[in-house]
Amino acid sequence: MQIPHTFLTPTALYAVIEEFVTRDGTDYTIVATRIKDVAAQLKSGAVELHYDPVTTSCNIVPVLQ
Repeated sequence: MQIPHTFLTPTALYAVIEEFVTRDGTDYTIVATRIKDVAAQLKSGAVELHYDPVTTSCNIVPVLQ
């Protein structure tokens, strides 16, 4: 189910984005940049936040046009 990112507090949104960008393992020197990039994509509408109640996990997916 899609969850508007504006429904989350800034702290919760940051945590969701951080978990997403570090999910596959990454060089932590670029995590802050990746978080900013994903936050900008959410704000622009290029990606959206989805919640899966079965797995109780969030994912950030591209908006299909």
